[in-house]
Amino acid sequence: MQCRNCGTEIADKAIVCYRCGTGTTDPVRSPVPVRPRRPAGPPLSAAVAPLLLALVLLFAAQSSSHAEAFTLAAETSGAAGVVMLIVRLVRRR
Repeated sequence: MQCRNCGTEIADKAIVCYRCGTGTTDPVRSPVPVRPRRPAGPPLSAAVAPLLLALVLLFAAQSSSHAEAFTLAAETSGAAGVVMLIVRLVRRR
């Protein structure tokens, strides 16, 4: 038998050509199609960082003369962190 790709003489019972690696017959089954992966969304560290920043800002607000500004920034940062965590959890399903 001759290889259908390179023309090398190969054994009649050969499964692949020893020279080029081409199969001697067509596959019996077609491969299973692979579904593309969805993007995972924001990384977990992107959600945890605003929550940690909110804690730092809350501690800073206790010893600062601008407590209202630090508290507002902590609330905003904490809300952003919670929203990112929710988005990440919803996208994983």
